[in-house]
Amino acid sequence: MKATLLTLTSALALMAGAANAEMNFNRIASFPVASNMAEGEDVARESSAEIIAASADGMTLAYSDSPLGVIGLVDITDPANPLPLGNITLDGEPTAVSTHGNTVFAGVNTSESYIEPSGYLLHIDLATGTEAGRCDLGGQPDSTAVAPDGAFVTVAIENERDEDAGDGRVPQMPAGWVAIVPLDGAGMMLCDQQIRADVTGLAEIAPEDPEPEFVDVNAAGEIVVTLQENNHIVVLSSTGEVVSHFSAGAVDLEGIDATDERAALIFDESQAGVVREPDGIQWIDNDHFVTANEGDMDGGSRGFTVFRKDGTVVHESGPAFEHAVVQIGHYPDRRSDAKGVEPEGMEFAVFGGTPYLFLLAERASVVGVYDMTDPANPVLKQLLPSGISPEGAVAIPERNLLATANEFDGIEDGAARAHVMLYEYQDAAPAYPHLTSAGMDELTGWGAISGMVADEGGIVWAVNDSFYGYQPTIFKIDTSATPARIVDAIGINRAGRPAQKLDIEGITLDGEGGFWLASEGRTDRVIPHALYHVNAEGEIKQEIGLPAALMAVEKRFGFEGITKVGDTLWMAVQREWADDPENHVKLLAYNTESGEWGAVHYEKTAPDYGWVGLSEITAHGDWVYLVERDNQLGTAAVTKLVTRVPASEMVPAALGGELPVVSREVVRDLIADLTSTGGYVLDKVEGLAIAADGTAWISTDNDGVDDHSGETMFFTIGTLD
Repeated sequence: MKATLLTLTSALALMAGAANAEMNFNRIASFPVASNMAEGEDVARESSAEIIAASADGMTLAYSDSPLGVIGLVDITDPANPLPLGNITLDGEPTAVSTHGNTVFAGVNTSESYIEPSGYLLHIDLATGTEAGRCDLGGQPDSTAVAPDGAFVTVAIENERDEDAGDGRVPQMPAGWVAIVPLDGAGMMLCDQQIRADVTGLAEIAPEDPEPEFVDVNAAGEIVVTLQENNHIVVLSSTGEVVSHFSAGAVDLEGIDATDERAALIFDESQAGVVREPDGIQWIDNDHFVTANEGDMDGGSRGFTVFRKDGTVVHESGPAFEHAVVQIGHYPDRRSDAKGVEPEGMEFAVFGGTPYLFLLAERASVVGVYDMTDPANPVLKQLLPSGISPEGAVAIPERNLLATANEFDGIEDGAARAHVMLYEYQDAAPAYPHLTSAGMDELTGWGAISGMVADEGGIVWAVNDSFYGYQPTIFKIDTSATPARIVDAIGINRAGRPAQKLDIEGITLDGEGGFWLASEGRTDRVIPHALYHVNAEGEIKQEIGLPAALMAVEKRFGFEGITKVGDTLWMAVQREWADDPENHVKLLAYNTESGEWGAVHYEKTAPDYGWVGLSEITAHGDWVYLVERDNQLGTAAVTKLVTRVPASEMVPAALGGELPVVSREVVRDLIADLTSTGGYVLDKVEGLAIAADGTAWISTDNDGVDDHSGETMFFTIGTLD
């Protein structure tokens, strides 16, 4: 096999379009927390990174890992190359961590049942990893926070409800409270002086059963706590007296998608009186704090709210944050009726004199970066890609760093593992998003990009796959903008109605202003393998099914890409069908004039494990280019290639007989491109578009943000010519 590798063009550099750069946050590294397991341990066990904190010198991260029952440590001396420091095993479930100096304080849940909750506050010496003390908390801890002056640690004692009992609602006793554990001058816990602040009788909802969720402490030593299920907020003094308390209130939402399992991104619904039910909360000064309105029992207003500590609403984001998430392709459609993007956690810190709020969207897997200079007018500056389900964040301003803990571990489903991700505050343009629909007249969601083709004037056309089965769409992308911009969305239709039973995985120009589309198909789901000819308005004018000779040997791994050479359409079949030799797949030909079918064989890379298949085909010049990929991601990914075949060898033979095997040349290994923005290697490289001047664009499929971070990479690998 010949290998002609192009010089790497960093995807990050491609995003740096502004001549005058300004300070921005960019991801620089991803750390899979499974790598903290010791040699010989079963790394296939579920692990997680939930709440995260940093040592005083900013060189070590500590995070809670509930599934493993450990505190994980990460060396970030070189933040672009985080290293494992191993796990500290606990005798319970860690629910949160906070740090002060070289001390880690961890809330540990040891509850035998919901009605017999128990737990303790653990003091760990970060330098040695050994226990320096523990305090019995008398109940099940949730979040922890240390006073800025190191005077005390506070813990939200949630005593959480059983969601399978009493219709999953409060009240369910015993009630929770807020623990305040004083620290002495050496930072040691004074357990016998612990205060248990009573927050019963305050909320309108189940006042006898508050469930404190999240706590934070301001510079004045005041504690703010969310009672999520009670939709209430309480401010306490350092000695546990109630300073103020009030309902978190409700929001009217317009322009949202509130219908689950619709397989379409339609933002024309509204909801009135949605209770906020906040989870995370952060002081931004001694008079203001922000809530992340995730929701739980009855609500979740999909955004954030800035309050004064007397309960006055200073700013309500409404659906604005969610709308920004929609535009970058991260909207989780299957969570539409369940709180949308679900803002859950947050962090606040000052970088370079600017106060920033970092808002974590659990279901959209993004971090919203807001300039909070004016608390009444937060300004969204960036949306950062994260691992799946960011749960906690810690800012290290003195090192210009931000770290997130991303809790989802997809080990059972072949999805991404849990990660800690690091971002740097840089004098550079933002590296993400790569693609956006911002600027369109209507709010336009997108995702699951599965095939592309280049047109004149820097335009790339792309299609989505069957994830959006009720909204098959052709997207017009302007690649001259940075980031690239979706400027039109054309619904694929039959006589004006959205077409159904499609699994579009490829698109090519028909030379007459319309398109040819390739549907991968799955006969077990009554989705045919087929070709579709559509006009400029997306209306299907012709449908071409497979001949009997192909249907006799078909498997569900059908068309993955389509290109046109003269009167011939060429389709790449993803994997072997019944009559293909091992590691050989068909490149199928269909002559649009004669209606004849034919094929050649392509020998793909033999997989180390899993499988390898084709995911795109594009003709350009004297070559036909293909994308060849394995079904692995992260450190397990091996094969992510652009290859090419001489056009002169693309001479189809009749079906049913021996097929000629075309020669194959590797043009580019994409692994370095896929890690150039500090993330892990994404699985599905599915799009390749080549402009007339040879400029090649690559895209990835984000699976509709279902067990996926939602991240879409869309970047150029330079000029193939």
